[in-house]
Amino acid sequence: MTHHPLNRTDTTSPKIAIIGGGLTGLFTATLLERAFSQGNDKTPVPNITIFEKSRSVGRLATRYRTDSQTGKNWQWAFGAQFFTAKTASFRHFIAPWLETGLLHPWCAQVVNLTPANNSIESSDIQSKEQWNTTQARYISTPKMTSWGRKVADELQHTTMKFKTRVAPLAQYDSSIAEKVDKKTELFDDTGASLGYFDWVICTAPNGQAAELMESSGFAAQSKITEPQMQACYTLMLGWSDIAALPKTLSSLAAQQWDVAYLNNSILDRVFIEHQKPAHDDLLPSITIHASNHWSEQHVDDDIETVQAQLLQAAQQALSWNEESAPSQIDSHRWRYAATVVNDNNDKDASGILVDETHQWIVSGDWCGQGNIESCYQMAQQTVEAIYNIHKVV
Repeated sequence: MTHHPLNRTDTTSPKIAIIGGGLTGLFTATLLERAFSQGNDKTPVPNITIFEKSRSVGRLATRYRTDSQTGKNWQWAFGAQFFTAKTASFRHFIAPWLETGLLHPWCAQVVNLTPANNSIESSDIQSKEQWNTTQARYISTPKMTSWGRKVADELQHTTMKFKTRVAPLAQYDSSIAEKVDKKTELFDDTGASLGYFDWVICTAPNGQAAELMESSGFAAQSKITEPQMQACYTLMLGWSDIAALPKTLSSLAAQQWDVAYLNNSILDRVFIEHQKPAHDDLLPSITIHASNHWSEQHVDDDIETVQAQLLQAAQQALSWNEESAPSQIDSHRWRYAATVVNDNNDKDASGILVDETHQWIVSGDWCGQGNIESCYQMAQQTVEAIYNIHKVV
């Protein structure tokens, strides 16, 4: 697999494979299309294919259930609950979706909650802050998945291949690739060819990326596993109506709140879904994230055992009794949920990993700060790396 960058006389559209249809992959495809189509040169717009192992795009996961009697939904954003936009370029990027109302600022009332030590006492709730437009948090409506799907729908030169698992690159025979004068031939997990590509961009979590690139000759293989990833368990609870809510969550509570940070608990944060912007029609729904540290310790435990522990902790924090217990209970395990960021590290050293010889890139939010804005920043870096090679100088 020799290096074949397109030069100024090339008129063929570069073929680019993106492994992973999360936000990093979607943003990368979006910015690639824009960079090549808006350039002042004659470099052709790339032919992009996104390979996604699941049935849909985006990592802003939403789960919902419909009540058969009322026809209304319980809804839980059990992945990322919100995102921030701290840089001017990212604020500019999200502006069109803010104008259409797909994205909304979430001015949540935030509290610190310390669970009661026993069933007689009440949890201690103290005001912490209110999120506002000065440093806004944003959500997608009507679901967190809506944004990713909209981004995918707006792509014009990108093909989506769902339920497709790309096999590790280690299996490839470089001599065959050189004979047909192509960069990289990808295969799925059944051994079927997915085609030849000039560039391959892997946006999977670093544990999965390490497996995909293992023994492939990727120049920066050792750096893939340097960022530490932690798991997260999510508990999703629902009630039949507002009147059924425990007092801690109801309008009768002394302290009104939308988000609670928990102290002295295996739980980290509680989010009240039905109080978010444009969520008025939801049945009472709350999403609870366990702490990353506790989740990592129990990442391989039986999910039913974990759910029982989370439910016990939630009952202690929210103080429900038999009459106010949730009627809907679900849970989910994210094996790769959070990037551990060491403030002592040189943050300028983080970024995508590039193998220019093979024209492979390993990217993802974990290459940055592990948040949604990092998805955009890593997409920017990827586009710059590719566009600078293919543009007319």
